[in-house]
Amino acid sequence: MGRGLGLRAKLLLTFLVPTCVVLAGGGLGLYRTSRGVLERQLGEALAGTAASIASQLKAERVLSLTPEDAEGEGSRTYRSLKAQLAEVKAAAELKRILVFDMAHRARVDVGGTLLPGAEVFELSRDERELKAVQAGERRASQVLFKGTDGQYYLTGYAPVRADGRVVAVVAVEGTAEFFGPLTSLRWGFFALTVVALLALALAAAWVSRTLSVPLERLVASALRIGSGDLKTHVPPEPTVEIGLLARELEAMRQNLESRDRQLKLMLDGVAHEVKNPLGGIELFTGLLAEELAGPQPNLSDAQGHLTHVRKELDYLKRIVDDFLAYARERPVASTPFDAGAWLHSAAGHLEGEARAKGVFLVVNAEAATLRGDESLLTGAVVNLLKNAVQASKQGQTVRLAGASAEGRYRLSVADEGHGIPGDALPHIFEPFFTTREKGTGLGLPLAKKLFEAHGGTLAVTSQPGATRFEATLPLGSTG
Repeated sequence: MGRGLGLRAKLLLTFLVPTCVVLAGGGLGLYRTSRGVLERQLGEALAGTAASIASQLKAERVLSLTPEDAEGEGSRTYRSLKAQLAEVKAAAELKRILVFDMAHRARVDVGGTLLPGAEVFELSRDERELKAVQAGERRASQVLFKGTDGQYYLTGYAPVRADGRVVAVVAVEGTAEFFGPLTSLRWGFFALTVVALLALALAAAWVSRTLSVPLERLVASALRIGSGDLKTHVPPEPTVEIGLLARELEAMRQNLESRDRQLKLMLDGVAHEVKNPLGGIELFTGLLAEELAGPQPNLSDAQGHLTHVRKELDYLKRIVDDFLAYARERPVASTPFDAGAWLHSAAGHLEGEARAKGVFLVVNAEAATLRGDESLLTGAVVNLLKNAVQASKQGQTVRLAGASAEGRYRLSVADEGHGIPGDALPHIFEPFFTTREKGTGLGLPLAKKLFEAHGGTLAVTSQPGATRFEATLPLGSTG
């Protein structure tokens, strides 16, 4: 056996891998989409706040601030701007409001530590956004940054104009409060995914076991059959589809067992039937040798012994022919022929034998079109007629009849002989079963086999003075 994954493992993977991909991918996508939407909303809000602040500032006052304005208690202008911005910062719950010029030097920093004229180094992370702001647009940073308090923040930018030119920029930093719950949601979703996968793994294990265990039983049954065990029954399975497989496998086992039993019967029958004529041949050849070895051979007796040898050889040939006819699977032709003409022709083969024995052979066959192998079916009917003639006494009648009924053609062979013994009747179609001393016991099984090969049936009823073989064939049968 190969070393690949077993059915159970494949079923588990089939369940779990797509689910894991869908849950993990879907959860990650949902997280990123939600975070992106919230970041954009926060950025737009911060940029809007920055624009509102910028519209209230006078550019010349902002640009007039120098490091000296922050010394001591600070200049009046510096204190006024900081107070104004601190009020806005508190009202909007911002972390920081920073106003800087085009050289990226701070002018007013509320919530931060930069003094007027100090360079704002952290602006380097938002160079692309600042270029748009310098062109007159308001923008928000694209990257969340983590503050010293462990919180995540985002920055909104808006231009400060003087005479239509952008001369300074207002930056406001707001807390990304959504990020904490969103992170918790991400871990919660991850935990939910793990729980779902565990539950699905249990369900998949149950389903795979439900499927794989019956299939493993079927495999074991198939291996037993393959190894020659035709006696052990294939157990039924509760699942509909696998139960159908089990029933078909059991039917196959029964067919194989039947054929094996028939083959053994045939071999036993051939051995038994061949032994008798071989014994006779041995006896008569011995007598023939004695006759020929004498000083004056008796040619008449020698000729009689030779005749007996030939009869035994003919019987051997008939055994072999019957055996091959029964055992060989011959192709069945599918040609149309007339049922009435066919039965009259079959009866013609037995007219001489019936006349010689003083038996009347009566044929009453209606015309109908059948399809099949006429020559094979003729052999089957001739066999039935031959048995009937042999079972009849002088003056008795054998009747062959045929007629269409209910979409089938029904034919019968009836005789008035002594009948088939009751204990023999159930075995009449078994190979090599015969009640005659010189019968091979293959004629009736072969006839039944030929009718069934054409989609027909063959049955028998018998009592003293009335034995009847009845066969059916489908009209228009394709064989």
